Amino acid sequence: MKNNKLVLSYCKNFERINNTDFQEGDNLSLQLVKIYKDYIFNIDIRNEEELNNAIEIDKIMARYIDDYFFRKTLKQELLRVKVKNCGDIIKTIVESIIAIFHKVEFEDSRIIRISRWI
Repeated sequence: MKNNKLVLSYCKNFERINNTDFQEGDNLSLQLVKIYKDYIFNIDIRNEEELNNAIEIDKIMARYIDDYFFRKTLKQELLRVKVKNCGDIIKTIVESIIAIFHKVEFEDSRIIRISRWI
């Protein structure tokens, strides 16, 4: 329990992510939140790489909730991810989500959207 409180001190968006109501039938979003919770509560707090991944997945899930275009893109990209038999499936999925996020961030930073007000 003590580690959970310490992990939550690094994951600033946990309450918002955990309490978000998704549309009925949006099972992928519910599964992503479940994967997020399983991952952050099972990390080794002394492992810097896992802690950085937990902080990053927290940031990614917060953006997933806030940004419709990012949510749509992440869902499309996750459908293409193939997880082979490996030791830790949740860790593999989280690493895939982080890789997709970095790819989308790079592509979004290259696209300039100009809104035109009439």
